[in-house]
Parts: sequence; C-alpha cells; structure tokens
Amino acid sequence: MQSRPGEQSHYSVREYPHRMATETGRLVCVPDSSDGPTVLRILLGSHLRRLRETRGISARQAAAAIRASASKISRIELGRNAIREIDVLDLLTLYGVEAPERDQLLTLAEQANRPGWWHRYNHILPEWFQAYVGMEEAARSIRVYEPQFIPGLLQTEEYASTVLSLGDFSGEQAEQHVVLRTERQRRFRDGKLRLWAIVDEAAVRRPVAGDAGVGVHLDQLRYLRDASGTPALTLQVIPYGLGGHAAPCGFSILRFAEPDLPDLAYVENLTNAVYLDKPAEVDRYLLAMERLSILAHDPRRTREILDDIIKDLEATRGD
Repeated sequence: MQSRPGEQSHYSVREYPHRMATETGRLVCVPDSSDGPTVLRILLGSHLRRLRETRGISARQAAAAIRASASKISRIELGRNAIREIDVLDLLTLYGVEAPERDQLLTLAEQANRPGWWHRYNHILPEWFQAYVGMEEAARSIRVYEPQFIPGLLQTEEYASTVLSLGDFSGEQAEQHVVLRTERQRRFRDGKLRLWAIVDEAAVRRPVAGDAGVGVHLDQLRYLRDASGTPALTLQVIPYGLGGHAAPCGFSILRFAEPDLPDLAYVENLTNAVYLDKPAEVDRYLLAMERLSILAHDPRRTREILDDIIKDLEATRGD
C-alpha cells in the first residue's frame, strides 16, 4: 500500500521480510501470528480466492470439494468465517498447490483458528463488534473522527465508566466493558499503535455527568493533554460551528502493516456497524478525514486548547 497525499509519516507501513513464491510467481506474505486471528483469516481467505481464480475454478466447484455451499466459500474468502484445516487441505488439493506453499497456508490456517484474547469478552460484545476488536488489534495506525465523545482508545477508566453508565448496560456489564476498553488501549500505551484523532470541540467540552462529573472530565482532559505530547498520538480539535458538513457521523480508518490488507473504514451505529474496504469507498472517508483535519486547529495548538478548557473548568469548580 502506498501512503496517500496529505498523510503524515506515521501512516507509512512496513513489509514482512519472509515471503514465499506461489506457482503463479506472485510473492505471498508469511504473516506475523501476533496480528491476531481476524486478520489472519482475511489473509488466508485472500490467498485462497487468488488461487481459485488463477486456476479458473468456480466457487460452486470449490464448495463441492469441501461439501459446502458457494456462499460458504464466499464467507471463507472474505475472512468472515473460521475455516477447518481439513477444508483448507481439500481446497489446496483441488487447486493443485504443493509444498512449501501448501505447508505455509496450512500453518496460516492453524494460526487463524486460535482464539484472540478478546474472545473471553464475547458474552458482552455484539457479534458485529467482535470483528472490529480483532482488526483493531492488528492495525498499525488508526485515524478516527468523533463528534460526540472522547474516542474510546483515549478514554480514562473513569470517563469510560461514566459514558457506559449512560447506555443500556447493567453495572456488571459496564464494569466488564471498561476492563475490555482498557485492554484495547494496551497497544497504544505501549507505542505499538499510532492514533490520529479529530474531535469536535463540543465533545471535548461536553460534561459526561453534570456537575458531579467535573472531576472525571478534568482528569480526562489532563490525560489528553499529556498524551498529545507523545509520538503515538496526533490530536486535533475542530472549533465550534465547523466540520459537520464534512462527515455526518463518527468513523475510523484502520491501516495495517500487512501489505496484502487494504485500508478499512469502520462506521458504527447503535445496533450494527459497516465495514468498508473497497478503495473507492475508503477513499471517500479518507477525503472526509482530510477535510476535517484542515478545518481543525493545528495539532500543535491542542495542548494550549486543552489547557484553556481545563482552566475554565477549574475556575467553575473553584480549584
């Protein structure tokens, strides 16, 4: 993947050094298993689709080889479903794939079927969000626009707990979601995930629990101020009255180190989410993000802006 016009250097990607040649002469990446099962399933499905199409085999013919439907082949090739290693072996036999490529893809299948750490939270996560957590775990950088709240990956535990208490969660469920959100932030805290967040000024100033939540709000703003001075975060604030026409709702764009994975745009609502990976669709969101970044204050002003809001809140509270 090439970096796009207007993007900062932290959006560059690295390529994995270990590769193998297919019979078609194309180089196939041997991915790092630390990318997690969601991304590995997508990569495996992409390789299987490429092999099938190169051999001129239809989805219906492939489905017959594993005693399944053509729709299951589609789900496998999109990385939506886990795939049994015996089915991978049958497909590779149908496609005439020999060692060492066969061994590499079987290893990839075994890795792709290992549960990720977030699977222990599946009882509180909707199915449509589980896939996002897996992709987030593998992303090398994420750009996010948030008009309502502080982005989840930047929320303090107290702020997250207060926000979640506004939803339809029991106390126990809200507590588990806070733990999950904190765990999702681990890679950012460790400097393994780069964030470029654009947030409406209204979201930065909005109290989350009235007067009783001023302390929570202050702690959140102080955390943002400190984090914005680190290489892992570019944070921009859109002034009041600007930005709404550029994007009607919040969204995220994920970029991966694996060169075979395209950028992914993610748009969430109350009951489901949309995952977009077609270049034309993702480009629309990249363009919206560029427009928002132009409307927003320069990131070098972020600490000053946050300091001003903090002072206003401290004066209101009488600190």
